[in-house]
Amino acid sequence: MIKKNEYKITLLITSLIILLPVVIGFLLWEDLPAQIATHFSTNNEPDGWSSKWMTVVGLPFFLFVIQWLVFLLTKNDPKKKNISPKIFRVVLWLIPMISVLVYISTYMTALGYQVNIGLLINLLVGIVFIVLGNYLHKIKQNYTIGIRIPWTLNSKENWNRTNRLASWLFIGGGLLFVLNAYLQQGWLLLVIVVAMIVLPLGYSFRLFKRGV
Repeated sequence: MIKKNEYKITLLITSLIILLPVVIGFLLWEDLPAQIATHFSTNNEPDGWSSKWMTVVGLPFFLFVIQWLVFLLTKNDPKKKNISPKIFRVVLWLIPMISVLVYISTYMTALGYQVNIGLLINLLVGIVFIVLGNYLHKIKQNYTIGIRIPWTLNSKENWNRTNRLASWLFIGGGLLFVLNAYLQQGWLLLVIVVAMIVLPLGYSFRLFKRGV
């Protein structure tokens, strides 16, 4: 696992990055509208708004809390010795990177710039899935990261096979998300997400029934 000091340094840096949009939001405060678009439909049209305070302050602090929760759960996992330092770093850096990119596009849109949110989100989610998929098959049994269901936690072989399948599904799903950045088909996203959830669960259960 990561050394104790590196834990603290990584958590400090990532926490500051997550809260960076708050500082930028206050610098842009006078130029931002009272209601800011924070959700967009598949055709790139805004269909959900939040108040300026909620967007600038509330959402970053919500992500800040999630980051700390992820950190504490991972650090205190009874099987944390099975979580490699590389995977732990990836997990801790996901929320900060997503936060910065999403807030850049949110502020630019609020200020009147033309931003293809659908393109950005699909690319971002696709890259995240590809990165996660690249590590899933390497993860050993633990209670925090990976496909954590009763059958995988009960059997090392079930865990390895299920996470190996999930790894390929995440990479394939990520590539389809990247492709959908240009197609922007809502139904395709639904199919991808359902497949990434249902197939590993079904496969793991099938292995369990076969005594694996």
